[in-house]
Amino acid sequence: MSVSFASAADTKEQRPRVVELGRDVYGYISEFDPNCGFIVGDDSILVVDTRPTPKMARSFIEDIRQVSDKPIKTVFLTHYHAVRVMGASAFEGATVISSRGTHDWIVERGQADFESEVYRFPRLFQAVDEVPGLTMPQLSFDGCMSMWFGDREVRFQQFGRGHSQGDAICWLPADGIVFSGDLVENRCGVYAGDAYIREWMGILDTLKKLEPRVLVPGRGAAVFDATASAAAIDMTRDFLQTLLDTVAAAQAQGGDLRACYEAAQAAMRPRFGDWPVFQHVLPFDVSRAFDELAGIADPRVWTAQRDLELWAALKTS
Repeated sequence: MSVSFASAADTKEQRPRVVELGRDVYGYISEFDPNCGFIVGDDSILVVDTRPTPKMARSFIEDIRQVSDKPIKTVFLTHYHAVRVMGASAFEGATVISSRGTHDWIVERGQADFESEVYRFPRLFQAVDEVPGLTMPQLSFDGCMSMWFGDREVRFQQFGRGHSQGDAICWLPADGIVFSGDLVENRCGVYAGDAYIREWMGILDTLKKLEPRVLVPGRGAAVFDATASAAAIDMTRDFLQTLLDTVAAAQAQGGDLRACYEAAQAAMRPRFGDWPVFQHVLPFDVSRAFDELAGIADPRVWTAQRDLELWAALKTS
């Protein structure tokens, strides 16, 4: 028996909504599609992530215009996965900023990731033929970079390698607001196929110490108090720790990739199986955990062909 590939069977449209997070700060929140956001400054707007295609980004811009008609001058990419960034060309004239790790990730594997994700998430790539090419940042930074809207600091900060090589948060220290990208998910499947899993768990410990009062996760509902923010961080870490521990135990008993996947299913489904996209992410997560535990330091590049081969190996019987 085979199971529908990745999210190919997901045809339910989700309409993101603008959610006010604080003074002039907004999330663009879906049920469980990738979240975005924007910040209205004195004379311009900063956008956090851009949606998967120009068509979908234009819908985002239309909703921003219900809040402000100021020009959108800056786009910040929390990291590079095609479902988050390929709408960037719709923000004409804006400066695109990312961490240096994200810039280098795009150069190394951007095209392969794009082609892979179009097959994984067909619903999310509306009018994909409009995408003019890879999203390349005009500015990149190492560690930390700040922008100022009057007296308000908007800080872009990278704490190391996690969900990908280049993840960085958008952090408003005075407001306690964090856009985490996919470093944190709120009751949604945690994708680790391109991750440095053990390093990621350390980053989550660091994020928790920031004590965010408002958190926009990569997927799932925004949270509006310190306790709920800490809980979302803890749940993400727990997902990753359970994944790593389960695969390590199966590997120690001589299990191959299929055996590790079956062990992870058995251990994780009771706790996380009702989370959206859990069944989508788990094969990729187990594959990466298997490699990392076997000493393969850097994630192997996913291609559309490799995706299908993995699915056939783990999801058919």
